[in-house]
Amino acid sequence: MTDTLTTEPAKKKSSVMITAAAVAALTLIGGGGGWVVGKIIAPAPATPAADAHTASADAGHGAAPAGGEHGGAANIHVKLLDPIIANLAYPSDSLVRLEISLIFGENVDEAVAGAVQEDILAYMRTMSLQQIQGPRGFGYLRDDLKERAKLRSQGKVADIVFRTFVIE
Repeated sequence: MTDTLTTEPAKKKSSVMITAAAVAALTLIGGGGGWVVGKIIAPAPATPAADAHTASADAGHGAAPAGGEHGGAANIHVKLLDPIIANLAYPSDSLVRLEISLIFGENVDEAVAGAVQEDILAYMRTMSLQQIQGPRGFGYLRDDLKERAKLRSQGKVADIVFRTFVIE
């Protein structure tokens, strides 16, 4: 009986050492694999020689004058929609009033603006008060309406801007 008691602590000690060695080996393999993947995926840094050459050409006598309207306003058109007043789905006695502007990257298309306004009205009738409460709910609503406007306009609407948002 004495022999079996003395051999058990040695087995436990060796199993703990084997487990620790296995964990250390797996950690090193995982770290090395992450480093390799990071090197493969990470873009190569820009060469400083190309930047120096560009800077010297811009600063010297051979620099070409800049053309175009640098720093000017982008080609942005804003269309203010008529106020949208809709009942919410729940509670049904709650009303929401929205005044939204559509930001077009190209010329304003009145037909597209009307279709987006109808789509926003239909969407607001499906919303509940709990979905649009608080800053997070408002952010989700803004993202949803922006996505719907882009889909309805086939990418002509670049963004939407809330002018007023009232829940009664």
